[in-house]
Amino acid sequence: MSRRDQLGQIFRFALVGGVNTGTFFGIYLLLHPWMPYFAAYSLAFVLAMIGSFFMNTYFTYRTRPTWKKFLLFPLTNVTNYVIQSAGLYALVTWAGMDTRIAPLVAAVVAIPFTFLLSRKILVPGAARAEAAQQVGAGASSRG
Repeated sequence: MSRRDQLGQIFRFALVGGVNTGTFFGIYLLLHPWMPYFAAYSLAFVLAMIGSFFMNTYFTYRTRPTWKKFLLFPLTNVTNYVIQSAGLYALVTWAGMDTRIAPLVAAVVAIPFTFLLSRKILVPGAARAEAAQQVGAGASSRG
């Protein structure tokens, strides 16, 4: 995969993240008047995650969705939550960052981890294929 293709995936991943965030918030606001806030939050989260799965498979990584990928995909959200939570704690407690800004910084720090994990789940073998291409390119440039 070329550097340009990788940058395209990263851009599409960020775009899907923005759409997903808007989708989540819109669903939450629609459901909130009709049910308790935490139920609305949870249902919006699940629906947005399902939408994110399909947007990332078809648009970001341009791969075919499968049940296995679908069942593994929530791991990306768990990873994102853990990294953001740890980052938030570290930024506020150890770095003394303002609690209104720290969540945004922690979210930005989590993006590469979430990107790599979602790519590993949704495009199995992509890293191995890229490594093989790089080795092949290196060998051909020396030959």
